Amino acid sequence: MTSISLKISILDKEYQVNCQTDERDALVRSAKLLNDKMDEIRHGSHIIGLERVAVMAALNISHDLIKIQNSVRQNSGASDALELMDSKLNSVLSDLSN
Repeated sequence: MTSISLKISILDKEYQVNCQTDERDALVRSAKLLNDKMDEIRHGSHIIGLERVAVMAALNISHDLIKIQNSVRQNSGASDALELMDSKLNSVLSDLSN
């Protein structure tokens, strides 16, 4: 895999980051998400200091990720239950038609 160097900007500061070529778009989107979240926190609260803003942004993004993971697990469990019910219903219908 080819590695590239990429400049990203977060709260008006530039950072030089290396990533794989095929991960460039994801890194750019990640940097934008982080920048937007940090900007929202900086302007929407009384939190002072880049480090504190970064920690709050990381906590918010982590919380969002955990909520999504839990939702996916719940949907997966519901999907498994529906598949089992569908299988049982098909078995019963098959028995009735015989």
